Amino acid sequence: MTTVQSLSAPPTAIRPRVVARTGLYAVLAANAAVVAWFFAQAGFASNALIVIGRLTGLYSALIMAFQLVLVARLPWLDRRIGMDRLTGWHRWTGFALLWSLLAHVVFISFGYADGAGVGPVTELVDLAETTEGVLRAVVALGLILVIGAVSARWARRRLAYETWHFIHLYTYVAVVLAFTHQVAVGTTFTSSSAATAYWYALWGVALGAVLVGRVVLPLWRNQRHQFRVSAVVPESDNVVSVHVTGRDLDQLPAQAGQFFLWRFLTRGRWWQANPFSLSAAPDGRGLRLTAKAVGEGSANLRHLKPGTRVFAEGPYGAFTALHRTRSESLLIAGGVGVTPIRALLEDLDGHTVVIYRVAAERDAVLHDELRDLALAKGAELHLVTGPPVPDRLAPRELARLVPDLADRDVFLCGPPPMMHAVLRTLGDLGVPKQQIHFERFSLAG
Repeated sequence: MTTVQSLSAPPTAIRPRVVARTGLYAVLAANAAVVAWFFAQAGFASNALIVIGRLTGLYSALIMAFQLVLVARLPWLDRRIGMDRLTGWHRWTGFALLWSLLAHVVFISFGYADGAGVGPVTELVDLAETTEGVLRAVVALGLILVIGAVSARWARRRLAYETWHFIHLYTYVAVVLAFTHQVAVGTTFTSSSAATAYWYALWGVALGAVLVGRVVLPLWRNQRHQFRVSAVVPESDNVVSVHVTGRDLDQLPAQAGQFFLWRFLTRGRWWQANPFSLSAAPDGRGLRLTAKAVGEGSANLRHLKPGTRVFAEGPYGAFTALHRTRSESLLIAGGVGVTPIRALLEDLDGHTVVIYRVAAERDAVLHDELRDLALAKGAELHLVTGPPVPDRLAPRELARLVPDLADRDVFLCGPPPMMHAVLRTLGDLGVPKQQIHFERFSLAG
């Protein structure tokens, strides 16, 4: 086997995730201050309820713009924070948006109702009927309430992903309706040319980020690289590797540990996008994904024909050597979670220990490749087999396998129950959180 040259960067002094997260917080805080300043410059209403209602409406709009940036799939943010964390933040800011919008409606309705001497419901109906833009805001609120309801955990478990995603697309309709409402009735950002310019710039950046990250960049990359299936290789009875080739792949900014959203353009599959990690480090000539048949999409991969066109969105993910903090590493894989781990082993320098957890040795997909690669790189490979109970990666067992665990970066990928158990074990053994790297790929699809 040819010796692999590592391309990984040395550990950085300042964590890239900290830089990106701090930058996001700083941008959000700066815009919150600008909104407050323009609000004060526009003057206050005599009714305190109306003042609070207007302010909550402005901050609702700011949160909505921030949400768009979080899911824009901008490469710089995604490489440093990861799609799973960005999606999680998007979800929680969505609930903040929901409550702030409700507060906006309640305070505005009660405030104007107090001056008109009618009930708040009557006042809201009157505003929707007589004031330009208010009806659009009511429709936008209704859409956001529906989207918030289907995003709750109990609803997500009962909905197919495609159904949930289709409903979620109505967020963009709500965004347009809300923005036109602000333009029609807002006083804060029509009070001066500077305020108007700022508001249009804010929304232009937010919507532009979504357009670039989710439409322009994927279309441009696929047009440039012309991805196609070059080979389909069964790895076991229920695991298959798909090799993808294309043009100028040495210019594709993919790293070991990342994943793509893959669409194989056949008659029955072109509309399905599945997140699969790279199972080999990109070499500039081809890409490889390895998947287990756990659903219809992954089960049909073995029937792909060489030459099939591929539409690939990505690369995505922060599960890369960019986030190393130590010169030595521990890679822990469970089941088919070995795919990004195998790619990372190819990319990392420094002494590396690999632990591969499976129920039985026959389930150890890519084990022969791991063994040969570990031998070529001077790494240690431990194949841990057996049933889930007793836990063979409990604190005592893991400390025995890797005595210097606390001095290593830990990269973890596997089924959720195993990952939760190993994360608890790492915490019990005192491994600092900044040295633990993992990604929840279930959020990415």
